[in-house]
Amino acid sequence: MFLARSLVKMSSHNPLVRLEQRAVEADRLIEYLTQQVQLLKDKAVVQASVREEKKLTAENAKLKQDIEDLKKQLLEKERKRGVEVPMPPGDAGVVECSPKPSPPPAAGLQLASPTEALPPKDEGKKKKPEKKGEKKPVAPQEELKVDVSRLDLRVGCILTAEKHPDADSLYVEQVDVGEATPRTVVSGLVKHIPIEQMQNRMAVLMCNLKPAKMRGVVSQAMVMCASSPDKVEILDPPAGSVPGDRLTFQGFPGEPDKELNPKKKVWEQVQPDLRTDQSCVATYKGAPFEVAGKGVCKAQTMSNSGIK
Repeated sequence: MFLARSLVKMSSHNPLVRLEQRAVEADRLIEYLTQQVQLLKDKAVVQASVREEKKLTAENAKLKQDIEDLKKQLLEKERKRGVEVPMPPGDAGVVECSPKPSPPPAAGLQLASPTEALPPKDEGKKKKPEKKGEKKPVAPQEELKVDVSRLDLRVGCILTAEKHPDADSLYVEQVDVGEATPRTVVSGLVKHIPIEQMQNRMAVLMCNLKPAKMRGVVSQAMVMCASSPDKVEILDPPAGSVPGDRLTFQGFPGEPDKELNPKKKVWEQVQPDLRTDQSCVATYKGAPFEVAGKGVCKAQTMSNSGIK
């Protein structure tokens, strides 16, 4: 018994034994520290992965929203151009980080850059919906074809004529054109037709010129005459005509303008084609001035002459 205690005591004071014990403790500590370092590394990797995932998720959501906005703008622009482009819901999907080839654009739809895809300011305004039964506006008279049907040519009766008080070359006439009251007409005929031949006579008048003041007197129509540099003759309507009878032209149907717009120069475009033929018949491009059922209008002696 005494011997065993002595051996234990001796071993506890032996330096080699103590070094071995410390070495074992050091190995255990190193193993523990190694495990802690590995745990810290794993934790750091996990945290970095979480941060990266959040960042990619946010970028993905932003890209997805940008694509949806561009698609809506592009769709609106194409619709305003009259191109119907179906946009299936939910086709944007999730934007993947790895690049993939883009599908070709649909036929008739050219994808533009984000700047080009934005619609002009005016296109953003909504058009008012057309009301049911609402009639579409008819093209104004000025936009119609220009021919003699645009002129309001009527038979008239010159009731009286007298010289203009302020112009030696002008007559002032009162003319019945089938309306409630006679029209005042100013004509430069003093040098060509004696005043006695201007009284109570039938004539052809253009009634839709814009009224114009001539030396202080407003003229409301124009007496139509065969004309040359040295001679003028008032056109005669056919026998049996009455004031207000409309003149027509075969091959040129249509209603006359209520009033000719001077800016459109309808009269100036039609007038060069108004002429008397070799039989003194007044014509437009070969079609005679005609009163339906009564005959044609003529000059007395002037053939192949202009009319104005």
